[in-house]
Amino acid sequence: MASISMLSTPKPAASLSEVALRPKPFPKCFLAFRPSHADRKTNLSVSLRSATPKASLQIKCSQTDGNGSPAKRTVLHDLYEKEGQSPWYDNLCRPVTDLLPLIANGVRGVTSNPAIFQKAISSSNAYNEQFRELVQAGKDIESAYWELVVKDIQDACKLFEPIYDQTDGGDGYVSVEVSPRLADDTDGTIEAAKWLHKVVDRPNVYIKIPATEACVPSIKEVIANGISVNVTLIFSLARYEAVIDAYLDGLEASGLNDLSRVTSVASFFVSRVDTLIDKTLEKFGTPEALNLRGKAAVAQAALAYQLYQRKFSGPRWEALVKKGAKKQRLLWASTSVKNPAYPDTLYVAPLIGPDTVSTMPDQALQAFIDHGIVSRTIDSNASEAEGVYNALQKLGIDWSLVGSQLELEGVDSFKKSFDSLLDSLQEKANSLKLVSH
Repeated sequence: MASISMLSTPKPAASLSEVALRPKPFPKCFLAFRPSHADRKTNLSVSLRSATPKASLQIKCSQTDGNGSPAKRTVLHDLYEKEGQSPWYDNLCRPVTDLLPLIANGVRGVTSNPAIFQKAISSSNAYNEQFRELVQAGKDIESAYWELVVKDIQDACKLFEPIYDQTDGGDGYVSVEVSPRLADDTDGTIEAAKWLHKVVDRPNVYIKIPATEACVPSIKEVIANGISVNVTLIFSLARYEAVIDAYLDGLEASGLNDLSRVTSVASFFVSRVDTLIDKTLEKFGTPEALNLRGKAAVAQAALAYQLYQRKFSGPRWEALVKKGAKKQRLLWASTSVKNPAYPDTLYVAPLIGPDTVSTMPDQALQAFIDHGIVSRTIDSNASEAEGVYNALQKLGIDWSLVGSQLELEGVDSFKKSFDSLLDSLQEKANSLKLVSH
């Protein structure tokens, strides 16, 4: 059977075609948001650098007025101000001051995970000096890793603190994940979350906890302890509902009279859902099945938003609101497009709605800044989303199995990244002749 890249691009539903524009013919690239060398304080731009030295493109994200000061206004500002969605950046590395131009261009928070730190630390010399000092001080490799991470998180929190203050704790968060080795350890996750929260010691840090079956009780306990949480690796509606309940249970169990400083986001993963389901649809091979490719993830996300609206209303929620409780915002994660046949804003543009977050890696962020359209889309066609979800189920897609498989794959991927990073740090320590053989 032909691979999907050789087939004609599947026709998206009408609502998707309106909001997810076709990808433009950019070279394979990554973003570098950096000030111009001429004036690093005022001339902020987004430069797009190709993987090949000869091809390059620069996108100006701000225009300078007659007084020489940058306007610094992008669609990211519109996304937040007009539609109530917070654009976050799904990446973190040193120097964290590289985040400043992104903040000026409208980014309002940062997410990290073990894979991001694995790439940042293993591919950069920026961590060498601190790492050398830590190992010389007698720190073991894993302890040294956490000190490297904590410094980055603290420094990033400082940069986003003005946004946190301006929004009274509603935005401006930086997320750091507990060890992925604890994904099946309820008590271990609780203790790790408490420890991370204590050592980072910043009001705008989110402690990331995976939404595994073992860690759902951890979420409740950590929230009850007054610690703000980013719940990650959510792949199904059933698990998402359990995560919301854990948040509500935790708020109720906290005993706090003022709940305004205990907040949370629920990271609902998107693109990986299509990646898995599309493979199954191709195996089915029928016109009906092939026509549903690229639609599963957005449909499930739209239904998740409906669930969010239902759960954060009614008497139980209103009682918590009286104590200052804030809604656990839905955060769209895994927003980069894995299939080049699909529009490059497919997992951003159709998921715009109030009280949500979209965390975007370089590729998705660049695409949306360049040609994204700001419009409320998340609930523009709820019946269509339900129709797609049910049609997939009738074809034989077991949504609970999809969620379980993706969760296992996600946890395993983070474990491998974590272990790989510790191995590379050990090698780095050896190469620096800091550890005796």
